[in-house]
Amino acid sequence: MSSSQPIKIIGGGLAGLSLGLALRRENVDVTVVEAGSYPRHRVCGEFISGLSARTRTRLGLDPFLVDAAPNREVAWFIGGVPARYQRLPSIAPGVSRYTLDARLAESFVEAGGQLHTNERCTLSTDAPGRVFATGRRRSASRWLGLKIHALDLPLARDLELHLGDHAYIGLTKIENRRVNICGLFRRRELGVKGSEILSAYLRASGLDDLARRLEMASLDRSSFSAVAAVEFDQRVQLAKEVRLGDMLAMIPPFTGHGMAMAFQSAEIALTPLLAFARGQQSWDETRLLIHHGSRRRFRVRLASAGALHSFLLKPSRQRWLGALNRARLLPLGPLYAALH
Repeated sequence: MSSSQPIKIIGGGLAGLSLGLALRRENVDVTVVEAGSYPRHRVCGEFISGLSARTRTRLGLDPFLVDAAPNREVAWFIGGVPARYQRLPSIAPGVSRYTLDARLAESFVEAGGQLHTNERCTLSTDAPGRVFATGRRRSASRWLGLKIHALDLPLARDLELHLGDHAYIGLTKIENRRVNICGLFRRRELGVKGSEILSAYLRASGLDDLARRLEMASLDRSSFSAVAAVEFDQRVQLAKEVRLGDMLAMIPPFTGHGMAMAFQSAEIALTPLLAFARGQQSWDETRLLIHHGSRRRFRVRLASAGALHSFLLKPSRQRWLGALNRARLLPLGPLYAALH
């Protein structure tokens, strides 16, 4: 039996699809409208740090992560020099968005959800029953995200994080013996196009050794993706619509929490949306419950990540990180704990 109040989700990424699937399991009529199609590559770190067992169970995520690479050890490099080896508080599954999005979309349709791809929605943002999970908000940011996959690339640890001049790049083990290479760079005029731009940005950022290493690797050029106008949030802001995932708040990618926050925002929204769909509360009550729950869940995480982010990007501040590390004062353990 279906509920009396349908839910329409705008955006079929991790937040939108996982929420839609969870609602369908409760017999709610759900439609997901996605501007793109599946499968496709996205700029994403592709490791999920800080995802609790509760969230995995509530959203039924374990079957979708069955072949994810188990990442636990992180190697930090500053200017190409190893600076610190760090153990994460828990295993961070590594899985490509190409695989994960497609699996969620297929399961959503199998569960009876209505999925419309290659379609943009022009509905009023504050219409009752409308949920927006359309990804990052456009900005005038000077930052650029680049991503590509490598095959059988040896790593110093499960994850490597390399800090350069106004840039950092992560290398992460994902499924099928692949490595996801994803970086954040200050935009520059380099005169290079296509997948070759990654190597150019690495060299422009002083990461020549890493550039040479990747130039010798077996790269899947079809997986190359780029995204401009990347901006990050330090708090969840109240909006007139229900927002999930990166549209709610976008955390700096070094944390590995972007994917986790997408799933967690879906979990936060699930119970209030079920109550609305069953006619137990108004849309305004539902919207505020989701907003306050998101703010409580992500407040410390966003503030902590925002405080450290500039230290990862600027060479002068990276030297401070190096000095703190040599003195064994680099607070990576407490930071990762705060981010969970």
